[in-house]
This record gives sequence, C-alpha cells and structure tokens, in this order.
Amino acid sequence: MPSPTQILEDPINSLIQRCPDMRTLRQIHAHFLKSPLGSSAYALSKILAFSALSASGDIAYARRMFAQIPNPNVFSWNSIIRGCSLVPEQSKEPISLYKRMLRSGFAHPNSFTVAFVLKACSIVSAFSEGLQVHCHALRYGLFSSPFVQTGLLNFYAKCEKIACARCVFDEISDKNLVAWSAMIGGYARIGLVNEALVLFREMQEVGIAPDEVTMVSVISACAKAGALDLGRWVHAFIDRKGIELDLELSTALIDMYAKCGAIDKAREVFDGMDVRDTMAWSSMIVGLAIHGHVKDALELFSAMLDSQVKPNHVTFIGVLSACAHSGLVSDGRRYWSSMQELGVAPLMEHYGCMVDLLCRAGRLEEAYTFVNGMPIMPNSVIWRTLLVGCKNSRTFDEAETAAEQLLQLEPLNAENYVLLSNLYASRCQWDKVSRMRKKMKDHGVKVVPGCSSTEIDGFVHEFTVGDDTHPEIREIREMLRDIAERVRRAGHEPWTSAVLHDVVEEEKESALCEHSERLAIAYGMLKTEAPVVVRVVKNLRVCGDCHEVTKIISKIYDREIIVRDRVRFHRFVNGSCSCSDFW
Repeated sequence: MPSPTQILEDPINSLIQRCPDMRTLRQIHAHFLKSPLGSSAYALSKILAFSALSASGDIAYARRMFAQIPNPNVFSWNSIIRGCSLVPEQSKEPISLYKRMLRSGFAHPNSFTVAFVLKACSIVSAFSEGLQVHCHALRYGLFSSPFVQTGLLNFYAKCEKIACARCVFDEISDKNLVAWSAMIGGYARIGLVNEALVLFREMQEVGIAPDEVTMVSVISACAKAGALDLGRWVHAFIDRKGIELDLELSTALIDMYAKCGAIDKAREVFDGMDVRDTMAWSSMIVGLAIHGHVKDALELFSAMLDSQVKPNHVTFIGVLSACAHSGLVSDGRRYWSSMQELGVAPLMEHYGCMVDLLCRAGRLEEAYTFVNGMPIMPNSVIWRTLLVGCKNSRTFDEAETAAEQLLQLEPLNAENYVLLSNLYASRCQWDKVSRMRKKMKDHGVKVVPGCSSTEIDGFVHEFTVGDDTHPEIREIREMLRDIAERVRRAGHEPWTSAVLHDVVEEEKESALCEHSERLAIAYGMLKTEAPVVVRVVKNLRVCGDCHEVTKIISKIYDREIIVRDRVRFHRFVNGSCSCSDFW
C-alpha cells in the first residue's frame, strides 16, 4: 500500500513528466498555488527543475520562482545551480548561488551540488573557487562520489593544472570511461600527445572501451602536436572498432588532418560527411586558409552559404585570414561587410584579421585609421600586428606609437620586447636593444624559447633553441653541419640581422643554425628518407633566415618539408614555399 508521501508525490511526478512546454508548466504552477499543495517543497522543487533544466524551460522563470521559495531544499539549489551553468553566457552566477547556499545554513551540499559547481568553475576557469569546492568535498565526505571525482578531474584538466588532475585521477580506485576520457582530454588540451596516447593504451589494457568523446580528445592531442602518423592510426582505430563518426568526431578529424599538414585528407573527410554543421564547414575553411589555399577557402564559403548553413565568428576568421594571407584587400572589405549583414558581430579576432590584411598589403596608414575607428578598445594583438607591419614596411615612426601602446597593455609579455629588439637590431641600434634587455630584466620578463617538434615512428620529439639534451644530439649536429655547408655552397648568405646580439657575424651565423626548427628538420631528415615528408610544428613564427634556408634544403636534398608555425603552414618543395614568401 502506497504511503501518504507517495500518494502526494506520484501525481506531481506524472504531471511534470508529461508537461510539454513552459506554457503548460505555468498553468500547473498556478494550479498548485491555488491548491493545498501550494507550499509543498517537493512540488515547487519539481516545477523549478523543469523550468531550469528542460530543453523547453525558462531560466528567467526559474530564477524568479527560486527567489520566492523561503527555505529551498538541496534539490532546488542543485536545479538552479545547474540550470544557470547551462546558460550560454559564461558567468560566475552558479558559483555565487553556491556561496549563498552555504551561507543560508538550511541545506548542505551533496555530491551533485559539488559536481555542478565544479563544472561551472571549469567553464569560467575559476581556479581559486574550484580549489575551495575541492576542500568542501573533502570536508563533507563527498570525495568518494564518482560525480565529484570526475568533476574535480575535469575541472583541473580544463584549468590546465595537469599535475593536479593526474593526482585526482590516480586517487580514483574504480576509474570509469568519463574519468579516463577527462584525463586524456587534459593531456590533449596542453598538447602532451605522448602522455595522452600512453594513457589511451592503458585504458584499453584495463578493458575500458573508448567512445566518441574519448576519441575526440585523442584526436585533439594529435592535432595540437602535429602528429600525423598517430592521427592516422587513431582514425584507423575508429574504423576498426566501429565507433560512430558523428558530427563532432568527423569535425575533429578534419581539424586534426588540417593541423597536421594533410589538408587533402581533411577535405576527403569533409566531402564524405552526409551532414555538415557550421563547425564542420568552418573547420574546413580555416584549414584551407592556414594552408594558403585561399581560392578553395573562399569557394567553400560560397558553397556554405548556398547550402543554407549560417556562418559564425569562426567561419569569418577563416575567410578574413585567407584574404590576409594573399593580400586580398578588396575581397576582405567585402567579406567584412557581408559578415555584419549576416548578423555576425565582429569580435576582436575579426578586427585583428582586418588589421593584419592591411598591414600585409603595406597599407599602414589605412591600418592605423581602421584601428583608431574601432568601436572597442584595441587589444595587445592589434598593436602587435601593427608593430610587425611597421617592421616589415620599415616605417619606424609609426612603430614607436604601436610599441608604446603595446608595452602599456602588456608590460610583462616577452614577445613585445623581442619585437622591439628585432626592430632596433635591424637598424643596428644596439643601445636601444640594450635598453630593451634592461627593461626585461627590471620587470623579470623571460623570453619564451623557440620550440619545434617532429614525429618519428609514433613518438613526438621536441627541440628548443640551442638544445643539446636529445640523446642523438651528436648525429643531429653532424647533419646540421652538412646542411650548413651545402646551403652555403648554394650561395645563401645568412640573414644575421635576425640575431639580436651585437656580436661578430660568425657567432650570429652559429646562433641561426641553432634555431629549434633547424634541429627538428635535421632530425627528421636523419631518421627518414625521401619521399617521406618532414613535418615540423613550431610554437613561434618562422624567422626569415630559417624560411629561406628551408627552401634551399628542400631543393638540394630533394625533400618535401612542411612547417606549421604559430600563424600558418609553409610547404617547401623544390626551393619554393606555398606562402610565396608572403607570411
């Protein structure tokens, strides 16, 4: 025989479960308010949960309703916290609600509360607040909950605190698929492809079958590291295991192949998709743009519009950067206008693309006019783009203005000082270079070293400028000496102006040979033979001398070399680069 509580709750559950929309829910709510059940905490919590969490709900209605509940129970708190965390606008509202809950004293958090708040902290990268929630989970004895454990793991991973994430992961005695996927995703987020792949293999060894979410994380790791062979293996694994190639996974494969330099394979995956959403189209357009396939990128954008798929801000970053890479000023302006006509409000990245386009085309005055007319305050990227444009165009007066703005916005960013030092070094103004060094020392600023990687036999090898830690460094240096001699015989004169030191030319030439991409290219050529492509990923932009030398290497050694720098791809074949020296 049902208890009195069940007699009360069953009709409420039945009504809410059958509720199709908010209009009906409001009628149900009004009915309850007029009935003896109007003050029932259970009834109110169920109505609140629908309005806060269902697909047809209304979070504003849920907020108003929650404000009228005298002493909300934990279920109500959980509903409003989770509901607010699902709102597209990223904010700290769920965290504020959690603090109110603790202060109220009427309800203590449970494992669901902690998991929901941790998710909110991960969305807005609220690291200090997440640490406090971790402490609360321990205080309330909730850490053993799988929801709390995976919530903590995901929080640390998304905040890129990978050591903390690994500590939580190692403490989980019974690791489920969500935990494995979150940890692999954490490694992928910061580009630790070797660690991600080791964990992926361990996951299979313990009998946990990966799903689409796991595979997206693994593919993302391959994309960030430029590990094409591993990416191909993962793609084959997906096919072999019969894992469904849904929209997200297919888009991840497009992104991976594009970022690993296999743009034709990315296009093959794209063309094989039955359904393509905005992200799939955008990923393909961006991929074509960074490879310098400008005509294809712009034609694909037209096809996207013809397919009635609405572009978003990522799409237009691809389109505008494609124009910038080829100096298509009139086309860039046309797309800038169409972006606003299609209801895509320009973000800082779009303004940056337009400034980059004008600077690359040598239209510095127009670029300055454009920046001065921006409705939002230009950020450091905008001023840095102007500074690079000034350096390339050798318009030094305007450079001082850009530099002043840049150092005000980012006094601790080493890249800004390096750019200015480059500018002064190109004019042999060594006193100003020294002043830049002194400022860096006074502010405690350290230069980010150049870092390049290449994948050999499924393992990613990393090199930094002047690196001597690699176990095969002796053989690499022998290869570098052979390269340097053959490049010299080909008639190349080192661009020593790229070295920011007032030292003799011989020392400058030696410094150029130690750049990280030279080490990675030498190792790739040492370990592989033609026609295997040497693929390199670099964290900074390729310097002018390395670019010129790599062109010569591709010709005299008859090797195809693909370098992905921070801005775009460079494909070197037979003495030429795909960027046509416009980068």
